[in-house]
Amino acid sequence: MKENGVIQEYTGSLSRQIREEYHISEEYYHGEIKRGLRNSDGTGVMVGVTKVGSVQGYLLQDGQRIPIPGRLYYRGIELNDIVEAHRAEGTFGFEEVAYLLLMGYLPSQGELRHFNEIMNRARKLPEGFTEGMIMRRTSGNIMNELGRSILSLYSYDPDPDDLSVDNLLRQSVELIGYFPSIVANAYAVKRHHFGGESLHIHYPEEGLSTAENFLRMIRPDKSYTEEEAHLLDMMLMLHAEHGGGNNSTFVCRALSSSGTDTYSAIAGAVGSLKGPLHGGANAKVMEMFHYIQENVDPHDDGSIRDYLVRLLDGEAGDRSGKLYGLGHAVYTLSDPRAVLLKKYARHMAQIKGYEEEFDLLQKVEELGIPLVQERRHSDTPMCANVDMYSGLVYTMLDIPEDVFTPLFASARIAGWCANRMEEVITGHRIMRPAYRAVTIRGHYVPMEERTSRIKEFDL
Repeated sequence: MKENGVIQEYTGSLSRQIREEYHISEEYYHGEIKRGLRNSDGTGVMVGVTKVGSVQGYLLQDGQRIPIPGRLYYRGIELNDIVEAHRAEGTFGFEEVAYLLLMGYLPSQGELRHFNEIMNRARKLPEGFTEGMIMRRTSGNIMNELGRSILSLYSYDPDPDDLSVDNLLRQSVELIGYFPSIVANAYAVKRHHFGGESLHIHYPEEGLSTAENFLRMIRPDKSYTEEEAHLLDMMLMLHAEHGGGNNSTFVCRALSSSGTDTYSAIAGAVGSLKGPLHGGANAKVMEMFHYIQENVDPHDDGSIRDYLVRLLDGEAGDRSGKLYGLGHAVYTLSDPRAVLLKKYARHMAQIKGYEEEFDLLQKVEELGIPLVQERRHSDTPMCANVDMYSGLVYTMLDIPEDVFTPLFASARIAGWCANRMEEVITGHRIMRPAYRAVTIRGHYVPMEERTSRIKEFDL
């Protein structure tokens, strides 16, 4: 630890100089530069084609974006139709969604039954994996533990580098099964190691859906209600895929384009999703919401609006100047996932005593959108995204905040695997974007002619 302190002192003394050396003026971002892989009109830069998923939030007419209600399609089938069908029948839908994304078509009754039987096997982690991997050098961050565990699965695979379609599919099915089990076990170990709680490791049970098994594994008493399981199942369906353009899927495809193994590509996607600007946004919404709860009268719109202004001014909350959960890169009038959550989570809020919190979030959406539009000097329609409500839904399901994003990953793994397979099978070219160099040409200076830019200190 003493050595770490010395290293930190050294790097700390360099930080200001480093910041200056890395600074790039805004004037360089012009012309063909696509910052954030976005065009000047806000649309995404096209880098490929996909049959896996698609997102529609506006229409282009004469070069102008025309706002429309948001739609999300899995293999050409609207997500809303899939969710509503399972809600009407009282069935669990995530497994069907995973099959649809991987195989490209809806399964027959027999095909789905067989897939569910295969998933029962896939949920069982390799022998000794929990003890040898998850319990050893426990991480305080479950997303970090998930990424580390995915990389370690390479060592358990007899053919980790085989890129044949049958091997890719086998790896994909196993990973879809493994993810919830890894997350549940990692949470149990963290709770024990850092919180001093009793250690409860529950194995997945055959015949249960992914949602049922996850609730069963993560709760010490293994109990859950059918309504809880169906609401979580819907969350898994909503998060399973979101078009090839989202950051983590793009990372997965970019890594896959290099010919690397499945575990490296998926671990990269996990690392991307961990970021607060991507999958970690649901936890940031809840952090913001806690600040709002502590500082407003939930029945006074003026009180709420005044505090939202303070958040936007960077005078409150995390001082970022952001209202998390509002706005989306593609959706304009509505995010279909948020619409479904608001429709079906209300009853759970009534049951669990979260009606006031649910109403307050809706007020944040209602009052926050015009405030953000005013700051942007824009009248372009804007909506709440899925992160605005997903954190509260997880909370109502008694899922701790540090499991929010890992659970998101446990759904998105289906989309990642489908996109990886598509990239490997159809890509045939490594992704290699270009950066414009803006360095000032210099020349090599002999050592004796150089002067130090930082204060030296004794080790």
